Amino acid sequence: MSWKSTERLMQTIKHYSGFPATGVSLRQMVQFGERPSTGTLFRASQFLSEELPIRLAHRVQELGDLPDGLNEMPSIKKVRDWYSQSFEDITTLPRPNLDPEIKERLLRPMKQNGRESKILSQTTHNPSVKEGQYRSQQANGNGSSGTSKSPARRYYASVEDEGDWPPELNAYNKKFAKTLEGIKRRHDGVVTTVAQGINEYKRKRQRMQINNDIQSFLDRFYMSRIGIRMLIGQHIALTDQRSHNEPNYVGIICTKTNVRELAQEAIDNARFVCEDHYGMFDAPKVQLVCKPDLHFMYVPGHLSHMLFETLKNSLRAVVETHGPEKEEFPVTKVIVAEGKEDITIKISDEGGGIPRSVIPLVWTYMYTTVDTTPDLDPDFNKSDFKAPMAGFGYGLPISRLYARYFGGDLKLISMEGYGTDVYLHLNRLSSSSEPLQ
Repeated sequence: MSWKSTERLMQTIKHYSGFPATGVSLRQMVQFGERPSTGTLFRASQFLSEELPIRLAHRVQELGDLPDGLNEMPSIKKVRDWYSQSFEDITTLPRPNLDPEIKERLLRPMKQNGRESKILSQTTHNPSVKEGQYRSQQANGNGSSGTSKSPARRYYASVEDEGDWPPELNAYNKKFAKTLEGIKRRHDGVVTTVAQGINEYKRKRQRMQINNDIQSFLDRFYMSRIGIRMLIGQHIALTDQRSHNEPNYVGIICTKTNVRELAQEAIDNARFVCEDHYGMFDAPKVQLVCKPDLHFMYVPGHLSHMLFETLKNSLRAVVETHGPEKEEFPVTKVIVAEGKEDITIKISDEGGGIPRSVIPLVWTYMYTTVDTTPDLDPDFNKSDFKAPMAGFGYGLPISRLYARYFGGDLKLISMEGYGTDVYLHLNRLSSSSEPLQ
């Protein structure tokens, strides 16, 4: 049975889109999830049952208001329906009826060493993002995105956890996590489906490139998607964590992410994809310079994604510049440095570099140096651009959003005729807010 939106649902979504999103920092997520009890998880589900609909509503409104007929493209409409349906799933999930004593207990902060523990650490401004850079468009006419309507909802500290909780809480937590799993699966194909929508638009309008408005919409849209998936993935993982505990993991955040291991794995994967793509016996070599015991708090999945995408670009440039038949390729270097604020990873290749006039285009979606953009296979969308060697022009712009999401950045410096250096800055301080404000 296919899903249909109703007038009433769209009115509710419009109402929710007037409220601002509440940014959360990596450190807050870790402090919050260290001991995920039934009460704490229930509190988290309450936060998400208010926060996720607001974020989803912003996207539904924005997808509906896209300029120049882009909002009419079949793939864009499909994504808008997914977001509306997910909004409905969360907002219609019945909440348990709790007696006043339980409600009061849920609001009591947890005691540590006999003293009440403080609320979570405050978020700081994200250093990689200009004020309002990724904010949704629909403001209230005065440039503020509805901030006056509601005080920010707190991402709560853990609740006091002595004694038993009523079974309804546990049942609701499970149901809520299951709903989130369904939403996460539904949204697996969002990146490729939006890309398909842009392709439909370019064909219809006979455009080669997309303009700045669409570019900044895509930046906002994908940044928001990273945030939504982060909150959902984190909550599902915390719920699972109750049954099997993994050392050093709080949800999907690893408090001791080993940079060297992840970098080596990304190198192996990128070389494998390169060999497969060019039918080579041995891809260009990559040298890794990194202390073996370097670790920090991060989401390993994000870091793997960024490293794999940038390495793939470097190896492709090396092979295309020197020709797949070459016996000895110049070695690509990956150098990891540890500072007080940042861990920086530099990827240096001798792949011929990029002309200076082309560098701004590297950050635009759907820009690709490959002659033919492959058409998107509908089943391919499950992997969010992990597989092919090249072709969509999504690797770098999306990797930069991942870096900026937690206060890092991705920069590129090129020497035309020689090679390119990519600098991936990862923020160690982990207190900066998601870039939503």
